[in-house]
Amino acid sequence: MDTSYADRYWTSPDGLKLHFRDYPGSNERPPLLCMHGLTRNSRDFADLADRVAGTWRVIVPEMRGRGMSEYASDSATYNPLQYVQDVSALLEQEGIERFVAVGTSLGGLMTMLLAAIDPSRIAGAVLNDIGPEISPDGIERIREYVGQGRSYATWMHAARALQEVHGEAHPRFGIEEWLDMAKRSMVVQQNGRIGFDYDMKIAEPFAQDDGAAPPDMWPALEALDGRPVLIVRGEKSDLFAEDTLKSMLARLPQAASVTVPETGHAPMLNEPEAVAAIDELLARVK
Repeated sequence: MDTSYADRYWTSPDGLKLHFRDYPGSNERPPLLCMHGLTRNSRDFADLADRVAGTWRVIVPEMRGRGMSEYASDSATYNPLQYVQDVSALLEQEGIERFVAVGTSLGGLMTMLLAAIDPSRIAGAVLNDIGPEISPDGIERIREYVGQGRSYATWMHAARALQEVHGEAHPRFGIEEWLDMAKRSMVVQQNGRIGFDYDMKIAEPFAQDDGAAPPDMWPALEALDGRPVLIVRGEKSDLFAEDTLKSMLARLPQAASVTVPETGHAPMLNEPEAVAAIDELLARVK
């Protein structure tokens, strides 16, 4: 069961009503700002929040077009630079000057972009299965399923469908884990069928050759130098290459890394290896 949190809202620069989960914690520490992947939502960080909330305030925004956040009328605004503008408005509303960024995939790109804008605000960072360079094979795999708009009659049907698409990335999952993933990424729709909890139009800019990530993200990564950084990689990831991880560690010599075994894109951050590494990262945050 999720730790107690408040469902709260903020307004984007272009007027969208956006949702975030706010888990209470100590005001003596910078809060954790947890940012999800392309098709995901705030439920992805429930395990992390359950574990650290109370000691740490945990803020989990849902980007436009996901979860309880309003959908955009212009699909071109579904891009990392816009998401960063949106999150910056949330930080301003909450009066947050420093934070620990935890970013999975898209959320990791956002973390680097936030660092490029003002690195002094980053008290620490977790980059989950993402780097400044993205492997083309992983991008093509995501393009094959994102925005398809499929729906399912039961949660079991939904779980089996996720297993069919993502089974290679999570070979250790049993049916309970697939059911849990279905309930984190899908909702019961108005027609009673179960569908994905995002606007299918997020696929439109992502389908463009330059829509997956801003160009030349290495300077944004280097903006994280000098602060606690943890880089998490799934051993079987087809989006985040091992060579990219090695290059990142060369440019951020103070960063730590952990590889989650038998896992592809992306680790859930509840694996024992990831939990231990995140605890070590948080212990370094001042």
